[in-house]
Amino acid sequence: MFTQFSTLLTFTHVAVVLAISLRVIMRRPPSGVALAWMFLAAFLPLVGAVFYLLIGERRVGQRRARRIAAIRADYAKLAHHVIDRGLTQVPWDKHRPEARGMDRLGSCLIGIPTVAGSMAQFYSESDLILRAIAQDIDNARKSVLMEFYIWNEGGAADEVLEALVRAGQRGVSCRVLVDAVGARPWWRGRQPQQLREAGVQVQLALPVSLLQAVVSRNDLRLHRKIVVIDGRIAWTGSMNLVDPRYFKQNAHVGRWVDAMVRLEGSVVAPLAMTMIGDWMLETAESIEKIIASAELALVGPKGTADIQVIPSGPGEGGDGLLQMLLAVINSARQELVLTTPYFVPDDSMFRALRGAAGRGVRVDMILPEQVDSLLTRYASRSYYDELLEIGVRIHLYQKGLLHTKSITADRRISMFGTVNLDMRSLWLNYEVALFVYDEAFAEQLYALQQSYLQDCRQLDPRQWSQRGRGARFLENTLRLVGPVL
Repeated sequence: MFTQFSTLLTFTHVAVVLAISLRVIMRRPPSGVALAWMFLAAFLPLVGAVFYLLIGERRVGQRRARRIAAIRADYAKLAHHVIDRGLTQVPWDKHRPEARGMDRLGSCLIGIPTVAGSMAQFYSESDLILRAIAQDIDNARKSVLMEFYIWNEGGAADEVLEALVRAGQRGVSCRVLVDAVGARPWWRGRQPQQLREAGVQVQLALPVSLLQAVVSRNDLRLHRKIVVIDGRIAWTGSMNLVDPRYFKQNAHVGRWVDAMVRLEGSVVAPLAMTMIGDWMLETAESIEKIIASAELALVGPKGTADIQVIPSGPGEGGDGLLQMLLAVINSARQELVLTTPYFVPDDSMFRALRGAAGRGVRVDMILPEQVDSLLTRYASRSYYDELLEIGVRIHLYQKGLLHTKSITADRRISMFGTVNLDMRSLWLNYEVALFVYDEAFAEQLYALQQSYLQDCRQLDPRQWSQRGRGARFLENTLRLVGPVL
């Protein structure tokens, strides 16, 4: 009897592994992702298969996919109302040839061209960021559009809430979109109802449920951070609506360190379009109603920065964001500086970084010493050896969890936004990134990166190579499942 049962289990396991492997192969994910899932299915009987069926594919559901396609058509209507026709006429002769190529790449893969004439101001102190956003909301006369991954009660974050309440009470059209999982504790509290009572429209983004898991993945998250006020001021960057003094105090990683950029000029329009598209996906509200209630008007140029807004996520643009990141890395001739809290790159990005260092570019990577994900921490470290041996300089930030996501290439081309250099940001999250073709913007961002370097410990290649075999084994094992972290 035992032998028969054992044979049945073995046969079932083999059949499940073959079925999952066939499904993975036919879906044609990146090789690293495919191998990781087949590895899990083979070495975690049944459990690996269940995990794959739950989170192994970027399933957005047929209904959401249809709505995403419909919204792309509505963008033409929105663009007519908020983008001046001359804004896409960028003087490319003042930029490097690589910038023009990136513009074509983003336009081809994502469908959003570069807009000319924006100005930016960086903020890197959490209190100042939250209070400046609250002040802009207090000055709003027509509309406030906001979307965030996390909202956490307490401290200066409550000042933003209070500003929204005042805006709603004086008749400003306010729409707030917040992720269902990232802000789960906030949704269970009093503040969402407080906003609604003041006339603010508050909407849950990407709700999760057992029924939802049947048609789409529950771990696809809205990771964007966007604020648009009166259609003339916008904010974006890495910071959630949280005061670091009150957020994840038990994670033992110190305070989260973030940066945001306050924008005026042409770039406000595509950022507003991105948020409005997300709002329409969750509410089915018509584009005409949003334009009328928000009193959106044409945005004109203000400043010298030429900026391309690249939104990304399942069902939006395929590998467009990854292609743009590779283009920034490959554009560097002398110096490349990157900051990211989570570093679990796909193979193409990893090779691009090594290739940049190999061709003589000085590559500085600024990563936090400690992160709030133990698995990601060790998977990330598995890449250090190969980067260090080719000359990449790795700097470990000491004063908290550095959460800023940025790239500067030769202080000429920049990336700044919500995207981490990991597989989740590249393939599972809904992100937004600014690709900026402007030296003044790049210099500001580079100065911010240099300020982080002052609080870093540079990793010594010789000392790092002497760590124990146990640590190496753990790192390399978790690297195998890095694509599904």
